[in-house]
Amino acid sequence: MKLFHSHGHVIGGGLLIAGTTIGVGMLALPVVTGPGGFVPSILIYLACWAFMLCTGLLLLEVCSWMPPDSNLITMAGKLLGKPGQIICWLVYLFLFEMVMIAHIAGGGGITHDILMGSLGVVPSTILYLIIFSPIVYLGTKMVDRLNLIIFSGVLISYFLFIIVAVKHVDLSRLTHAHWGKIWLAIPVLFTAFTYQVIIPTLVTYMKRDIKKVRKAILLGTSIPLIVYLIWQVLILGIIPIEGPYGLIEAAKNGQNAVTPLKHFVGNRYVIGIGKAFAFFTMTASYIALALAFLDFLADGLKIKKKGMKKVFLCLLVFIPPLLITLINPNIFLVALGYAGGISCAILFGIYPPLMAWVGRYHKGYKDGKQVPGGKIFLSMLMLLIVLELGLEVITHFK
Repeated sequence: MKLFHSHGHVIGGGLLIAGTTIGVGMLALPVVTGPGGFVPSILIYLACWAFMLCTGLLLLEVCSWMPPDSNLITMAGKLLGKPGQIICWLVYLFLFEMVMIAHIAGGGGITHDILMGSLGVVPSTILYLIIFSPIVYLGTKMVDRLNLIIFSGVLISYFLFIIVAVKHVDLSRLTHAHWGKIWLAIPVLFTAFTYQVIIPTLVTYMKRDIKKVRKAILLGTSIPLIVYLIWQVLILGIIPIEGPYGLIEAAKNGQNAVTPLKHFVGNRYVIGIGKAFAFFTMTASYIALALAFLDFLADGLKIKKKGMKKVFLCLLVFIPPLLITLINPNIFLVALGYAGGISCAILFGIYPPLMAWVGRYHKGYKDGKQVPGGKIFLSMLMLLIVLELGLEVITHFK
């Protein structure tokens, strides 16, 4: 019992990070990385994971310098001034709107599939919102407890999917490689490896025990990496890249990786478990990200999370993305691409090393260093994101 009590918060925090990470992005990964091939996708996975781990630890370092209950807007204001705070506000709002749109669109689609089309897409989307959104109103402790249950569903359905799907894998499909196309998947990869939104909330929930939060980050980011790699083998080994109902066609139609399964696997258990896995992964990240969005708005607007004020904040979190989703139900992959390629790149690629630079070398903060390396390392991280943003601009405006 002592061991569990000592590590309970670390495990819970790690699972919350994993749940935030393993979500809507995972369902899109094989679709956007498939054209590049299996080996190129694995290498780009490892690179993105390492990058996002570093920026997450840098954000934790910045959190250790800040007053309790500070969120990214407060950090940006204290370290980067008013311009940095305004940019943070705008980009953060854009990010959260995009990922919430993607989650609501994806959650509604999965709910529609699970109900076998007995409800239309619009009612299914509204039903999904009604069932899970109130959990966020109840706060971090309730989300943490529910996340343990949901993440158990993720793990059980995931392992069951491996067992029933592995015999359908054709290893010859994993030999395809096209290095020129794999870079186009980076925006969605950034979204799929994003967890930093939950770090300020975890720092508060874990009573500012930075060592425990660090352990939770290391645990919570390692789980998604392993899950993604195995998922990539299964999906790319079952669904062809080209041809009718292949991954390229799924990308054009804005579909997730589970939808085409029914055209290549005759086993209803594979399809059913795949839907269950999609549902659990979507919901795990949905409630965690919505909680982070709620804390972000409360901090940015300086509104206390109590009574009708908290109800108002919840309406801001859920209603705008719901309306956009209902107008354009096929916005799933588009929303993820914009979220990762622009918002995640700026907020969790540039801001953490930039704030760490200012804090270390201009404000004189010396404690809590989480990542080895000095100015050269921080410069390299920021340069990589500048190159990615350039690629994103060229891709969308060529």
